[in-house]
Amino acid sequence: MDHWWFRNIVEPGKLPLLLALGSFVFTFLVTRAITRLIRAGKGPFRNVTPGGVHIHHVVPGVILMVVGGFIALAGGRRGFGSGVAAVLFGMGVGLVLDEFALILHLDDVYWTEAGTKSVEIVILTAALAGLILCGFLPFGVNELSPDETSDRLQVVRTVGANFLFVLIALVKGKARMAVVGTFVPFVALFGAVRLARPNSPWAKRLYRDRPRARARATVRAYRHDLRWNTVRRKIEYVIGGAPSR
Repeated sequence: MDHWWFRNIVEPGKLPLLLALGSFVFTFLVTRAITRLIRAGKGPFRNVTPGGVHIHHVVPGVILMVVGGFIALAGGRRGFGSGVAAVLFGMGVGLVLDEFALILHLDDVYWTEAGTKSVEIVILTAALAGLILCGFLPFGVNELSPDETSDRLQVVRTVGANFLFVLIALVKGKARMAVVGTFVPFVALFGAVRLARPNSPWAKRLYRDRPRARARATVRAYRHDLRWNTVRRKIEYVIGGAPSR
């Protein structure tokens, strides 16, 4: 176990990333637990309102991110300082992304349906950080052998092809698949070859004179949303709490 830990985490310099990911997820879960207790009127926790101004936890989150980021820039990828910086940065990210919907809408939508976007972003961020921790790199360059890596043209072709798949998936309205596909090329390829979502730029331009393709895209999007949106919402409600409105 010690050999695996040193070879896969310590030696490649991934310990700060692991600490940041762990503190990020832990901070988010603790924050959600506290806010749900405040919402229910239980426990000793209350909103912070000095002078009648509600201080959202995105504020200390930004401060922690700034402090952690500058400490990381001042130090290296190893040592006690890098670990402290990673923990502070992860805690800040957890607090900030927990109120991502507030930043997006510039409104206090924490306990609304729009507020569940924060939980979705947190899950996606944790998943992407986990992929990086496991050795995945953007656009799949990590899949090349040493001989292929030495051939710069091969690297350029690989990155270019994967970037094209990601771009097509994004234009087709499949943002989640595009983001994950940045690290897992097969996901981006799957999103690129499938029908576009009906309101996407791809559909509006290329399905305009193709009523059958437009109808198929609408039906497929409706069935997909009917099947998966309910499941996704239930997971988000369990993690972050059900909205009030």
